[in-house]
Amino acid sequence: MDPFLNIFFFMFHTAFILFVLFGWIWKKARKIHLAALFLTAISWFGLGIFYGLGYCFCTDWHWNVRYRLGYVDMPRSYINLLILTVTGRELNDTLVDVVTMAAFVGIFMLAVYLAVVKKQDKGAG
Repeated sequence: MDPFLNIFFFMFHTAFILFVLFGWIWKKARKIHLAALFLTAISWFGLGIFYGLGYCFCTDWHWNVRYRLGYVDMPRSYINLLILTVTGRELNDTLVDVVTMAAFVGIFMLAVYLAVVKKQDKGAG
């Protein structure tokens, strides 16, 4: 079961990240995209109060599966694991964290703008 879960988490978590990055593009997906952003924020900042800033329950579950499979020397973040898996290079954790947070904040602000400001513009016309 663990090999299946490892593949599942790679596919699901990567798809979720891609949706967080690009889900705002499709107008019909914007409400779900906003929900995905809030879920991410709750995990990173809400659960992060107890488990450390940036805590991701999906990464935690995936790491547990990978430990059971014998992987013990893993990057600190899932994004760094993806970069390592795709390129074979592990980047500096701080750099990855800063770029990840900047992307999240930028997309969060864009999504709120699209949800609030653009919706008001539509109602005014």
